[in-house]
Amino acid sequence: MKFSLVTSNRHKLDEYRHGLERLGIDVELLKADCEEIQTDTLQKVVRSCIDQLKSEGYRNFMLDDSGLFVPSLNGFPGVYSAYVMDTIGCQGMLRLIDGLDRKARFECCIGVCSDELGEFSVTGVSPGRIIYEERGVGGFGYDPIFVPDGEERTFAQMDMLSKNQHSHRGKAMVLLAEEIKRRMGNRK
Repeated sequence: MKFSLVTSNRHKLDEYRHGLERLGIDVELLKADCEEIQTDTLQKVVRSCIDQLKSEGYRNFMLDDSGLFVPSLNGFPGVYSAYVMDTIGCQGMLRLIDGLDRKARFECCIGVCSDELGEFSVTGVSPGRIIYEERGVGGFGYDPIFVPDGEERTFAQMDMLSKNQHSHRGKAMVLLAEEIKRRMGNRK
């Protein structure tokens, strides 16, 4: 079985290939654009992108959207995480949350459009907290200020294997593989 991954991030492509190879699924790159709607959930963004790409004739593809959700900021930046990172960065986020509860969570919603398996999505969640200063040089985005539950290291301080065990995308990839396996078994 073959899927295309809608992304411009080659590291993400490698993650998907690694996560799905044991199911005999080949993942290739699909450079297609999707206009992200202004909404309150990753699931709605992913659903909208699937509908857009289907209307353009694309089939057998996957895509994802991720965000950092901070309850003390009413879930902000959430679906606007990339924009906020580009605008104020980690230092701006640290100033924004100063004096507030530092609980946070990363979410990753993966959507699938498949002729054989149907359409579905899965969401992985990594609860944790925002620390008081940046630590580590790995990763990207908010990784230097986020520590997942059960850890003392930020995502930026972890190697890829450790990060995948704790990360929202790593957890979503596990759910994705389980759902694909379940759906493949139901085709018989």
